[in-house]
Amino acid sequence: MKLHPSIIRVLSLDPNATTVTAHGSSGFNATAKISTTLKDGTRKNFFMKTASGKDAEIMFRGEHASLNAIHNAVPTLCPASLATGVSEDGTAYLVTDFLDMSPHSSAADSKHHSGMSLAAKIAKLHTTPAPTPKGHSRPMFGFPETTCCGDTAQPNDYRESWADFYAQNRLLAMLDKCERNNGKDVELRSMVERIVSAVVPRLIADDRLNDGKGVTPVVIHGDLWSGNKGKGRIGGKGPVEAVVFDPSAVYGHNEYELGIMNMFGGFGKNFFDEYHKTCPKTSPVDEYDDRMQLYEL
Repeated sequence: MKLHPSIIRVLSLDPNATTVTAHGSSGFNATAKISTTLKDGTRKNFFMKTASGKDAEIMFRGEHASLNAIHNAVPTLCPASLATGVSEDGTAYLVTDFLDMSPHSSAADSKHHSGMSLAAKIAKLHTTPAPTPKGHSRPMFGFPETTCCGDTAQPNDYRESWADFYAQNRLLAMLDKCERNNGKDVELRSMVERIVSAVVPRLIADDRLNDGKGVTPVVIHGDLWSGNKGKGRIGGKGPVEAVVFDPSAVYGHNEYELGIMNMFGGFGKNFFDEYHKTCPKTSPVDEYDDRMQLYEL
């Protein structure tokens, strides 16, 4: 595989001491491992994704911002993203810390890792308030970049209300894309608009949640299912940790994440029991299951 000069420059690599080989697989892009020798003689690895087209640029910018939002909140949960851009020949790229995946950890690992389970890390992520965006006076619901769930771009314009964000940026945005791809569907539009006008305000409006206090936007992964979690060494060294990858982050209601996790499975009762010890169910608790169904749409 070819390592473009722009990537060599942005990572400050010595091309004579660097190799790139295919590594892993993806349905949307080519993936590779960059191995280099630093000036002090140590070896370092990076993970790289490449693809062509404007859609790839958007996808990689979103993933770059998503990884760093999660990494900044919980550094042992995912690799940091180091660079994204477009090379000289128009190929879009994303370069991150290398994540050495491993199904098992040794006794030595257990003595030195962070000591946090995946449930504890996700709970910490979901109790980390979103930063205040530039031009605003308080944290907002949304994200600074368009993100992609699979190959589906998701608009993340900032909104003050979580109910408005979920209705406009997720339900109606997805409906609009379905109609662009497949043509108008009067029955589907009527159903989604009824959910937006009646169900969304009934279940997740600010005056419904936390005794009228609403919810604080927090960092969420956005596409968390069994295929996007595992165990690995961030940076290819150190102890094995519970990790996540391929995020589509947004600053939103933590339970939105749980709806996705419930829908695709891979997280059992023990996970949620531990998670809720740190991150309790939003009030009213007796409507939790209803909110989960809404967030699975």
